[in-house]
Amino acid sequence: MKKIILFAMLAVAGITASQAQSTKTKAAKVAKVEGAGMAFETETIDYGTIAHNADGKREFVFVNNGTKPLIITNTQGSCGCTVPTTPKEPIAPGAKGIIGVKYATDRVGAFTKTVTVTSNAEGQPTKVLTIKGTVLPDPVKS
Repeated sequence: MKKIILFAMLAVAGITASQAQSTKTKAAKVAKVEGAGMAFETETIDYGTIAHNADGKREFVFVNNGTKPLIITNTQGSCGCTVPTTPKEPIAPGAKGIIGVKYATDRVGAFTKTVTVTSNAEGQPTKVLTIKGTVLPDPVKS
């Protein structure tokens, strides 16, 4: 019986160590903070030049680089043409989260819009993210 318990404990420890190592490798560039933290892969998404009525959905990926759960309390687009989605559950320390954004690509021309994220992150509870690009008009039919 002792051997089975010892084997189970070693297996759990081995799995935990391998998971921790892969998390450390992926988040090696992210500095740890006390409390909740929010480190984005990018704070600006460039749509580039896209077609009229193209898919306007994009994602801002972030990691909770803190020691406590991160709670996103609000996300607000700078206008009605920019609609963000907010994670509903707290983001555990070391876990990734996604803030989705959909831009209304039925509007032709260059755009630069922002999404303001409000959270319980230590030191920076409000973060402004940017989307930009150009929506082309429909081709002229001859």
